[in-house]
Amino acid sequence: MKSADKHRKIIRAATKVFAKKGFFNARISDIAKEAKVADGTIYLYFKNKFDILISVFEQEIGKLIEQITELINKENDPKVKLEIFIGKHLQEMKKNKNLAEVIHIELRQTNKLVRDYRKNSFSNYLNIVSSIIEEGKQKNIFRQDIQPDIAKQILFGALDEISRIWGSGNEMGMDFSVEDVTEQLTAIFQQGVLETDHES
Repeated sequence: MKSADKHRKIIRAATKVFAKKGFFNARISDIAKEAKVADGTIYLYFKNKFDILISVFEQEIGKLIEQITELINKENDPKVKLEIFIGKHLQEMKKNKNLAEVIHIELRQTNKLVRDYRKNSFSNYLNIVSSIIEEGKQKNIFRQDIQPDIAKQILFGALDEISRIWGSGNEMGMDFSVEDVTEQLTAIFQQGVLETDHES
């Protein structure tokens, strides 16, 4: 197996193990077993368990940044860009519920590595939202009093909670499609940020 393929295989296995057992309860041997590799093979690619966790975030969030950026660069309307961001995030989280669980729980860790990741790499992801808000303000489509850095946190909080409920199955009474939730969340969020003249 090629080195890159094995790296991805370990990442997928780690995502599943972290989602099921939680980061602190998961062991390197659990990840190796899920990936069907020897324990020592893990250390050929990663320094430790925290390195694996950060790599999970880097790989998966990195892919999302690339995909969303490519899509929104084809659009001129900030309202459409916002809908694209919401829809793509929800689509990926519903498709990969293990990743949604890991993001929801493990991204809140107080470990310095995770704090630095949130401050640097993950902030690049949320900054897509703040840049869309800023563009909307410059085009007088979004309200001038909206603070982009606050708006991006509000939106991610809503997206994260929806993803968490999806990961819990249907026992929480939310059996809606990605399209349904995207339409609802986009409508609610845009209603709050749109200038009065654009509320149509």
